Amino acid sequence: MARPQKLADILAQVTARHGFARVRSQTNYEQAWREVAGELANRSRVGALRRGVLEITVSHSALVQELSFQKARLLAGLAARLPEQEIRDLKLRVGAIG
Repeated sequence: MARPQKLADILAQVTARHGFARVRSQTNYEQAWREVAGELANRSRVGALRRGVLEITVSHSALVQELSFQKARLLAGLAARLPEQEIRDLKLRVGAIG
């Protein structure tokens, strides 16, 4: 006879199966970005994290340049808030926000 499964294991399987972990991670990225980018976060949108690179879409090219100048500070702030994600770079691009 099979042993009963722990509720935590069942919930983890359901969460993974239905993509809730991905949604929760995206929310965590957005919150951390707002905290480290401050006012600049209002003119940007957080995208996906792929192989340690967090995609950030911004409203105009001058903002890409401003964020590039602050990249080291932003990465340090993200690493402090999301250490398990190992974010090592930002991919900044101009695009639609909102």
